[in-house]
Amino acid sequence: MNVNLLQLLKASIMEPKKQAAVRILPIGKIMRFVFLFILLLTIPAFIEFIDGLDSVSGDLEGFLLYIEKIEWLLYPLAFIMLFVSTTLYHFIKISLFAWIGMALLKWMKRRGEYRQMWRTASLAVTVPTIISVAVGFIAENPWLPLLISLLAIGYLYLAIKYYPKKPGGRK
Repeated sequence: MNVNLLQLLKASIMEPKKQAAVRILPIGKIMRFVFLFILLLTIPAFIEFIDGLDSVSGDLEGFLLYIEKIEWLLYPLAFIMLFVSTTLYHFIKISLFAWIGMALLKWMKRRGEYRQMWRTASLAVTVPTIISVAVGFIAENPWLPLLISLLAIGYLYLAIKYYPKKPGGRK
């Protein structure tokens, strides 16, 4: 199964059958997709950081002078730290949804392993994450994380329906 990163993005958005099929892809292909996705998530967050820093530093003259002196060091270091923290958060989120997916596999009597579910979960969280980032710029709602988590579980459920069924018991 030769799949490029754009095909994985398309599958993560609207093709639950292909989300389930990624369980047989090499982990390297999925990792490449996840890291590229995280990089794309980090860019708007970094822009928001820079914008927030400019608005805060405009109020404090001494802070502004200090920032101007270390600016060459501050921005690359901030980007790296933001990328690392976003990566950690995203990997934990994928892992938690993979465990939820394992429970769904048992409940739906489907065959699968955690490593396969992790690959599927990495695609299933893509759309909810994009929605979360987009809505995060617009409004703050205390129910938003719950709704986005339910959406990710919904994507997992749709993908798990395409996992193979467990063989029936002997008669």
